[in-house]
Amino acid sequence: MSVAVDPARSRNQKAKSPNIRMKSTRRGVDNPKRNVLLTILTGVVLLYSLVPLLWLVINSSKTQDDLFSSFGLWFSDEFALFSNIADTLTYDDGIFVRWLLNTVLYVVLGAGGATFLAVLGGYALAKFNFPGKKAVFAVIIGAVAVPGTALAVPTFLMFSEIGLTNTPWAVIIPSLISPFGLYLMWTFATEAIPTELLESARMDGAGEFRTFFRICLPLLGPGIVTVLLFTMVATWNNYFLPLIMLKNPDWYPLTLGLNAWNGQASTAGGEAIFNLVITGSLLTILPLIAAFLLLQRYWQSGLSAGAVKE
Repeated sequence: MSVAVDPARSRNQKAKSPNIRMKSTRRGVDNPKRNVLLTILTGVVLLYSLVPLLWLVINSSKTQDDLFSSFGLWFSDEFALFSNIADTLTYDDGIFVRWLLNTVLYVVLGAGGATFLAVLGGYALAKFNFPGKKAVFAVIIGAVAVPGTALAVPTFLMFSEIGLTNTPWAVIIPSLISPFGLYLMWTFATEAIPTELLESARMDGAGEFRTFFRICLPLLGPGIVTVLLFTMVATWNNYFLPLIMLKNPDWYPLTLGLNAWNGQASTAGGEAIFNLVITGSLLTILPLIAAFLLLQRYWQSGLSAGAVKE
């Protein structure tokens, strides 16, 4: 049985199909006004982020007098960056270098230890079942919501009772706890390590430690770098905890030391060294910039892990 096809109807359908495609194509294209608005907002955020850095670089090249006699966002006649760096490193018997080494010590032991503990804890919480696991999850989420400054005073009272204040351990030990890093490693390990891989390794006779260090640890690399960057920045910029824990300037980190230099101008007989404070601030952020540039690809990979569900 044959079916008659109306030629006029067929032509109408062919004529409508391009319009349908054009409408669907227009729906897929973003609104140009929205793109312009997003571009403007991105530019504003970029300026907000780069202008302070630009100001820091420019004013690090000025002398003490030029800081107050020249425009803040342009260079002065005398370029004094290298002399400022030399004066910063040698001022007060090179105390800046001591503060830099203290900060590196706090970062290596504090941030490195926090990352290691977060990796172990996150892996265990992601791949092992035990009684009270939900309670542990609730405690971690609650700890993430509590700001570190709220715990600084109770931590100081506890450390003063055991005689650890005014020592490096008063800064290192609290830095070993990173609830956000633990939560991040927990979620990352859940997606990055297949349970079938662990079962296969156990069936082949591999112990838990060998399975973790030989098989799981390489898979956790992007997450480890991400947690390391977060803990490193938090420890490097830590100010309030060292402020209440340390009295001896020889144990100051850079944040506390530069603040002490900045306060010299307001003390009786104190010397104003704002050019050294600005130059020291520039030297302080250079290691963080270098760390982010070197570990950027691992960090981006860690942030995007688990974003796509197969």
